[in-house]
Amino acid sequence: MHRRTLLAVSLLLAAGTAMAQGYPNRIIKLQVPFAPGGTTDIIARTISDALGKALGQTVVVENKAGGGGIIGAAETAKAAPDGYSLGMATVSTTAANPAINPRTPYNPLTDFTPIINIAATPNVIAVHPSFPAKDYKGFIAELKKNPGKYSYSSSGTGGIGHLQTELFKNLSGTFITHIPYRGAGPALNDTVAGQVPMTFDNLPSALPFIQSNRLVAIVVAAPQRLSQLPNVPTFKEVGLEPVNRMAYYGIYGPKGMPKDIVDKINAGVRKALEDPAVKKRIEETGSIIVANTPEQFAAQIKAEFEVYKKVVESAKLKLD
Repeated sequence: MHRRTLLAVSLLLAAGTAMAQGYPNRIIKLQVPFAPGGTTDIIARTISDALGKALGQTVVVENKAGGGGIIGAAETAKAAPDGYSLGMATVSTTAANPAINPRTPYNPLTDFTPIINIAATPNVIAVHPSFPAKDYKGFIAELKKNPGKYSYSSSGTGGIGHLQTELFKNLSGTFITHIPYRGAGPALNDTVAGQVPMTFDNLPSALPFIQSNRLVAIVVAAPQRLSQLPNVPTFKEVGLEPVNRMAYYGIYGPKGMPKDIVDKINAGVRKALEDPAVKKRIEETGSIIVANTPEQFAAQIKAEFEVYKKVVESAKLKLD
């Protein structure tokens, strides 16, 4: 029996190695769990062509929005672990949503194979130009003077924008009504159109609207002030350090992916990030390229999930 077991293990290892050596031999799907136009979509589309060239196969980006990223993430978790169905891993899908939503249909720590964290990005609260205040001091004063008068848009219920705004509300003693969308793209569009007065979004998708004066940045979640927004304070500066957390954008697959394939995708992303055009496009958004190992990314996901679990418990946050 022992000899048979060893033989079976050897055959499985050999099959996995053979699979990796032939990988990839068909189109790879990279799923974005949000609607087009948001930061996750921007990062995915920026990396996909260069990753395809590095792997010698086409990488197609597909959007599967809904549930604050849960629907798309759940589909990635259920896919075959052969490296042809990958997903964009975000703080919303791997930490914030699972921390606040007991009905999340996957375990972020055991149902995926982390591959690489592509980039870390700041987050920003931005308001429509018609909002009465244009800086943080005036913003807080206006919210406290009119509790319940204003609403904010986010990429979806349970997402990072939702959870961080709820934490902001709890710590600042303000009340704003949550308007969830099926991704940052639609949320931004309605905020820019003036249908919602403010949004909490990742900087890459919001920055073009801020730079074109269609949105006004109020406060950012970043290690220090950003060169793109030198006059905008960080949450730490205004005394709300727990909100001062950046987002990550990585790639993962279903659990059980062969290590050789994981390593090949990781190397492919690293090579893609060496392309000056790709690097420039990502850094122009205010993002910081990370490009770490699968093990390091797994540790980041675990740490972030634990942080948001504590945030939910201590602030007694619940879904709308």
